Parts: sequence; structure tokens; C-alpha cells
Amino acid sequence: MAELLTKFPRRRAVLLASLLAVGMTATACSAPGEDRSSTQKSDAAVKTELGADPITLEMYAETGFPLAKALADEFSKQHSNVKFNVREDQFTVIVENAPRVMASDNSPDIIRLPTMVDLVKDDLLKNLDPYFTAYGWDKFPASQLMQLRVGENTRGTGSLYGMGLGYSVTGVFYNKKLATQIGMTQPPATVAEFEELLAKAKTGGVQPIMQFNKNTAGINFPHQALQNQFGDPTLVADWIFQKPGATFDTPAALKATQTIQKWAQAGYFTKDANALDYAGMVGEFQKGNGLFMFNGDWESANLDKSMPGNVGFFLFPTESAGGKHVAMSAPNTFGVSAKAKNPDAAAYFLNWVHTNAKAREISVTVGGSSPGGPSDLPVPSAAPNTVLAETLKASQQLGAENGAVDFTANATGGIFAAAITPEMQKLIAGQQTPEGYVKAVQAEYQKELSR
Repeated sequence: MAELLTKFPRRRAVLLASLLAVGMTATACSAPGEDRSSTQKSDAAVKTELGADPITLEMYAETGFPLAKALADEFSKQHSNVKFNVREDQFTVIVENAPRVMASDNSPDIIRLPTMVDLVKDDLLKNLDPYFTAYGWDKFPASQLMQLRVGENTRGTGSLYGMGLGYSVTGVFYNKKLATQIGMTQPPATVAEFEELLAKAKTGGVQPIMQFNKNTAGINFPHQALQNQFGDPTLVADWIFQKPGATFDTPAALKATQTIQKWAQAGYFTKDANALDYAGMVGEFQKGNGLFMFNGDWESANLDKSMPGNVGFFLFPTESAGGKHVAMSAPNTFGVSAKAKNPDAAAYFLNWVHTNAKAREISVTVGGSSPGGPSDLPVPSAAPNTVLAETLKASQQLGAENGAVDFTANATGGIFAAAITPEMQKLIAGQQTPEGYVKAVQAEYQKELSR
């Protein structure tokens, strides 16, 4: 979904692209950075022509996100000699499977990347710098590709190892009928106003938040939304990018965790949140069983179909009135396996996703997100009075405020499955304290970095 998870009207600039930097922390050159893998350094001769020979591309994608399959189907429609075998798993399964799958003789050509640093360290991901040069990806905004670069055991600088299939933004969806029912006339401007709405909903017999927490910690969405506001978001970005000395055990993370505990105890989440998976959450929200749902723009098109005219969206509010918004925003990252049988065709597909007019339209209409790519290419517009139009407008706002930050779930290969998810489930169940939560997440982080 980033899992987490994980998406304008009439403008030529690529909006979410400018936000994909963890924009507050660093700048990246448009040229590729230092190559981390000497074994791939000499592999500069790449083909940018697809040819007419039959090709089958193996793709490993994330369950519940139809964009990858929709793009694959359209690509095959335009290039009849190319077929796709698409395997799908939940994000946490991909986290666990990726190293083993990519090291096998049947490694996929294109894979949804749960994280990159460990895969690069183990030489399992193909360095895309030769394709960066061959395809002219220097025409993409440098910030768009920054999260997809890996240097010496860090992200944000270095060589390019991934590309996005859609560039998403997260926030809060709301049921307009329920909002009217509790007297909400406009999105909240501060965290305090948001909490007032939660209390009004609970008092009025409306479920305040419909949020999943089974299999993967969906409550990490509101947790990080709070964490981003309660402290300097550059500290969150430093931790995600594994900057030396960065820690999760901060006053902001603790305050966010205390707030999540307070919300759980107040009944703002459903009693069965730990038994509610992603599909169940979306289904319940579509039935009108929740006022708010923390999620990403990838659900926009689906919600427009299932709840036409009854869904709104806003960026999570700031702690103080007038502050700058911060939101989790990242590409739906895919890479090419180092053992891919068809690496040139895989790279051709990734370039096509960003530059083909129909592919860009699919990224918006199916993925609900900016297609990224060269700044001079137009972004397909969304229909007026739709939640898709609202999410795209929100992403433009976030870009203007330079407020994008990656997901904490992406900090290391195992942090989400090994610490964030189980510890968040314990917190919601009353079996973990806020202090214990932040220390447990940091302990797992340090354990993984020391391997």
C-alpha cells in the first residue's frame, strides 16, 4: 500500500511528481548517482526497441490494486507479441517472499518492491541507470525519482533501482451524508478540530473511523499522519532513509502513539479493527458504516463508482491552524529483478507506463493518481464533482506545500511485518503501551540495520 498499501484538472505539470521527494530533506541531481553494484556497472548496453518476437513478462504485483494488471492488459493490447503472467500477493507476503523469489531461477521480470535497500545490498535488483540514460529519464523531475534511488545502504541518493506505477497521495476520505448528519460543513483545519468531529460522530451513533488492522497495520496510516504533524517531518524522513543516528523513538512518535491509544479506547476505531482487512474496511465504508477512512488516492475511482457523489477527501489537517500539510506519498514502486529473463522489455514497459497517453489515462482513472513522467506531458483530467478530482487537487496542494514524506512501513525490508503490524495490533488490543510501541519499532529497526 504502500502499501501501503497504495494516487488536476487540466494542467501540464506533473503534480505529484514534485511531491515525491521526501521533499523536505534533500535534493537529487537529475543524473544518476553512484552505481552501487560493480557487477551491473558494465551492463550499459541496453535495447530500447521492443521488437516483434514473442515475449512473456512475469510480474509480481500487490493484491487489491488493479492498476498493474490494467496497465499490463493495455500494453499487451498495443503490443500483441507481449503477454504477462501476473502473480499477486498481499503486501506483507511480498515483503517476506521478495528476496527468495528474486533469488530463484524463476525470478519475475517486474516486481512490486516492498523496499529497496536490502534487495540492492544483496544484488537482487537491476540497476536502472543505463535505462535512465537510454530513455532520457532525466526529463522527469528529479524529485520524482529520488525515493527510488539507493546509494551505499541508504535511499534518496545514488543509482536508480525502481520506477513508479502511479504516484500516490494519502489522506482522509469521508462520507458526505454522515458528515452532514454530525454537522461537519467543511474539512477540519486542525488536528483538534478533527478530534472534535470524531467525538461528535461517536456521540451521534456514527462510527468515527473505519480502519483495517488485520494482516497489515492499516492504523499505521492515522499514526503516521499524526506523527508527521507532531514533530519535524524531516526526522521521519531521515529514519525512513536510514540516515545515521535517526531514531523512531521521538516525542512526536510517542505523542502519535498516545493519540492512537486514546482513539482506540474512545471507540473511534471499530472493536474488530484487528480482524478487519483492507477489503473489509473498504466494503464497510462503501456501505456507509464509517464517517472517515484513512487511505490513498488509489481508491478514488472505485469509490466514485460505488458511492457516486457521496465521498469527499482531504489532506490530514495540521496541528496548528495555517500550518503546512504533510502526507505520506510515494510511488507504487516496481523494479526489475537482477535475474530477469527480459530486462529490456521490462524497462520498455516501465517507460511506456510514464509516456504513453493511454497508459497515463489508466494511471489516473484506475490508479487514481498522477502518472508521473516528463514534466511537459499533460496529466489526464478527472471528471468534475468526483472524489478523484478532489484527490488530484489535494496532491497538487501537497506538491505546492512540499509536504510529501515516504511511508514508515518502507524504512526497512522487515519493519512493517516484524514490528509495526504486530505491535500496532497489540496497542489497539490494550496489550502494548505507547512507550513500548515506539521502543519495539526502533529495536527492530536497529536489529535489521545491524544485519
